Amino acid sequence: MPHPEILNYNLFGESRDLPDVVHCETIEARSRLHNWEFAPHRHARLHQVLLLEQGSGRVTLDGGELTLGDGTLVNVPPGLVHGYRFAPGSAGLVVTLAAEILDETLRPGEGLAAQLSRPAVLPAPAEIAATLSEIAAAFSDRGFARAQILRGLCALLLGQIARALAQRSAARPAAGKTDLLHRFDALVEARFRQHWPVARYAAALAITPAHLSRLCRAATGRPASAVIEDRIIREARRHLVYTNLPVQSIAYDLGYDDPAYFSRVFTRATGLSPRSFRQQSQG
Repeated sequence: MPHPEILNYNLFGESRDLPDVVHCETIEARSRLHNWEFAPHRHARLHQVLLLEQGSGRVTLDGGELTLGDGTLVNVPPGLVHGYRFAPGSAGLVVTLAAEILDETLRPGEGLAAQLSRPAVLPAPAEIAATLSEIAAAFSDRGFARAQILRGLCALLLGQIARALAQRSAARPAAGKTDLLHRFDALVEARFRQHWPVARYAAALAITPAHLSRLCRAATGRPASAVIEDRIIREARRHLVYTNLPVQSIAYDLGYDDPAYFSRVFTRATGLSPRSFRQQSQG
């Protein structure tokens, strides 16, 4: 069922600006401000990894509640409803990446994106805890090559988490609905430039458009059409920040025959025109 009451927290990178390469903070820094509790909420375009190093708590992941203890890792993909309640004094790290960073880092066909899209609570492997600590140190450092070092560490982190999740899912096969959503995500990744309508995706999955949208709403709080458009907008944002391609060329690359129409779609989704978004991200 949809969660109309679920909050959409706007942290960095969710509306206009792309964030720093990554955002890193301690559990304590934000938890103290909220009495060590966060109501169920979601981040539309952010992937979050939490490591509870010491302490205890509870996490809600899409309606299910699990216990957290020392050395617990939590993987929260974009759009997933989640909430936390920590024992006062708990310590750890929270690393947050914009979806565009994952798009830039992960290679299609290698299967990492599918693994990282799985919510999970698991004992933190030592190498992941070490990488998170390195990210925290590099995030605080303002020296030369900081961004490059953070990009490398984030790529390492994503690979380590994907491997841990793959090993876990091999022992625990995914449920049918999860498999269906993963297949939908893979289709969107392959076909978003072709602007398939929801009905065509549903036909490829052998379900009805209404069923597909229900599954998407249950998982992300948004209909299938919004999931498809979000993938296009993420790619547009990535091009605007990481390339020097003219807006017209980006529009054509994304399958738009009319660059002006592309600009209207982008402006409606982000609140900024493509040119303004590029200028703001560079400034």
